[in-house]
Amino acid sequence: MTSCGLLNSSNKPVPLRSGSVTVLIRGFVADVGCELLYRNDEPGPVEAVFVFPVDAEAAVYAFQARLGGASIEAQLREKKQPASTSVTTQTEKKILAQELYGDALAGGQSSFLLQQEGAAGDIFSCSLGNLPPGEEAALTLRYVCELPLEPDGAARYVLPAVLRPRYTPDGWDGEDVTQGVPRVPQGELPYTLSLSATLQSPHGIDRVLSNCSLSPLSYTSGNRTTAQVSLAEAPPWDRDVELLVYYAEPHKPSAVLEIGLPGAEPGSLMGDPALMVTLLPSLPEAVLGQSPAGEFIFLLDRSGSMECPMDGRDYSPQRIDSAKETLVLLLKSLPLGCYFNIYGFGSQFESFYPQSVGYTQQTMAESLQRVQQLQADLGGTEILAPLRAIYRSPCRDGHPRQLFVFTDGEVVNTQEVITEVQHHRGTHRCFSFGIGEGASTALVKGIARAAGGSAEFITGQDRMQPKALQSLKQALQPAVTRISLSWDLPPGMEAELLGRGPEVIFPGQRCLIYARLRGQPQPPDTAVGGVTLQYHVQDQTYKEMLQFPLQPQDGDRLPVHRLAAKWLLLELEGAMDTGSEGDQHRALATSLASGVICSLTAYVGVDTERGQPVQGPLVRRDIPLADFGAATPLQKMCYSAPGPMAWAQGPSDVSMDCAMVCDFEDSSDVPERAPEESPLLRLVSLQNADGSWDLDPQLATALGVSETDARGRMPSQDVPPGVWATVLAVVWLHGRAAGQRDEWELLEAKAVGWVQGRAGPQLSECLEAANTLLGCSVGPAVFSL
Repeated sequence: MTSCGLLNSSNKPVPLRSGSVTVLIRGFVADVGCELLYRNDEPGPVEAVFVFPVDAEAAVYAFQARLGGASIEAQLREKKQPASTSVTTQTEKKILAQELYGDALAGGQSSFLLQQEGAAGDIFSCSLGNLPPGEEAALTLRYVCELPLEPDGAARYVLPAVLRPRYTPDGWDGEDVTQGVPRVPQGELPYTLSLSATLQSPHGIDRVLSNCSLSPLSYTSGNRTTAQVSLAEAPPWDRDVELLVYYAEPHKPSAVLEIGLPGAEPGSLMGDPALMVTLLPSLPEAVLGQSPAGEFIFLLDRSGSMECPMDGRDYSPQRIDSAKETLVLLLKSLPLGCYFNIYGFGSQFESFYPQSVGYTQQTMAESLQRVQQLQADLGGTEILAPLRAIYRSPCRDGHPRQLFVFTDGEVVNTQEVITEVQHHRGTHRCFSFGIGEGASTALVKGIARAAGGSAEFITGQDRMQPKALQSLKQALQPAVTRISLSWDLPPGMEAELLGRGPEVIFPGQRCLIYARLRGQPQPPDTAVGGVTLQYHVQDQTYKEMLQFPLQPQDGDRLPVHRLAAKWLLLELEGAMDTGSEGDQHRALATSLASGVICSLTAYVGVDTERGQPVQGPLVRRDIPLADFGAATPLQKMCYSAPGPMAWAQGPSDVSMDCAMVCDFEDSSDVPERAPEESPLLRLVSLQNADGSWDLDPQLATALGVSETDARGRMPSQDVPPGVWATVLAVVWLHGRAAGQRDEWELLEAKAVGWVQGRAGPQLSECLEAANTLLGCSVGPAVFSL
């Protein structure tokens, strides 16, 4: 590896020394500061180029540096002169960021340039130019992001550890900044990482969990509303760093009103107070029943990288195996009367059926056989072609289309894919799943947002199945329509919604609303405002209401303003694809006013305090990433992963990472690993499409009893064998797989409905006998007795 340009001619490492991350987590918002420390150990000046990922919906709002003792605050500027018409006029005489950076390098000055790469928004690069020999540079990036609400009520913060090269589709002529990321052996990385977090919640903090070693949680207030925690040791380089923060009342609606930026013009985005409202709509169980109507299309990534382990360890399941198990559970959970199809994609794509087919015992059984034969053998990650094929197939009247996309990949034409989904948003909903560390947040969140669905990420020890089944529950629920917002504010005040507002509502999921308030300040401790979210489900009207005080909170970081600006920028940048110059003007103005970077702007800083230019020719150096070592060739490629906040780009022909190499590598010489079937999957795979089970030797084996006992313990000869078999299966699910309830809840509902229509008065006897045979104590409420 040392001969491939990753180290200099003196065998010294490139300049990155350490990464330090501080996080302020207030409820479900994280304000993150990342400091990167570099030192030039070479005899001449260098220019280092670094590439690092952030969440596509994160608002990057500040960048600063200390270069040779001088502190430089970056300024946000328009990135460059557009090829056609510029939103920067000659009379404004603004200095463009790339020109300023280039002029500084030409003059021998130290400088840096931070910019968003492409329109996707989940990759940023920093060019650090003219770092003199022997000197250090400390760069600090700040961003704010929303934290997802996990099913168990946790707020989840992730520090990405993986940036993999985006797959380049055939014929792509755009820029790909992530190709050629170099690697060094894991033990030779010259940099370290530390992370500390401050936690705040008015409702109290219960506990914090992580996939890495943590120091003990330290409460800094007597009522447990503030606390601190940090990494106990440097994390492994092969995974994201995840924090799960559990609050006392995670599902309580809330509102945060934030004061505007001092000195900003009143009436502007940053000059007025900004409001973030969090609502959690809830509906009666009677309204949330399954609908038998629907067309369910499952689009599965079968590129070579899906052979990688789920969490980077060779003993964990492969991604393709986990996806296949998920497909089995999804197929078993579909209602009779719906339609479905399964697509696999890589460099090419294929589907189980030319058109979606009706869900019957025959089509389900045939599809399950084909699912078991699926392999990660289709090459690259060409997702646009199968999407277009799906959209070309006609929709079925009375069966709303629900698209489920599973991928571990990243593509350079992310915005083109999102735009394609956006064009068909009126005909379907899209539920997307990012598998493994490094899945593109821009792609996974973008397609879900474009078609009114939801996005989930499966990393580390996560199981794909409960998240996929949760999304299926949402898809089976009746659509929420006629969504509207109304405000109750004192005279002289009004609320302006930032962005389109809520367009999709799923019961039990957070609904975020951003607005700015205009008008006169209200008397302290007296004035309150209110917001009402109204929507309809099956011709019934529902309302969610929340009151909040009208006294804004002080704060210097303005996270609510930054997040509101980011959501507005996401909408405007998506609209720019249609060629609207007005949207481009507004996006640029919003970015420059809020300090939130976008595709049109960049942070640039120049050291003007040095007395003399840096001497010597400028040499480019790339930051190495970890290569996880002595394994099979395929495993070695799959474990390649960069360190958090220390990702590099640069011309190198050495190696590609898992997503690139596995997508094309011939793995025929790698011994296949037979996945171990779980007891739950063994039982579920025997269920019929109508929800029933057959009384046969396979069922007895799955239940862990002999066939003789399974038949001999039947309470009466008058009980149909299928009813007895299905009661046994339901009891086993509740008694032996209660911890996986999210995975079998839908298929169990089918089974209970089937039994209730056929068992008659003997159902109580069947339940008692099943509990005795299986050693369980399942109550009668399961069968509504």
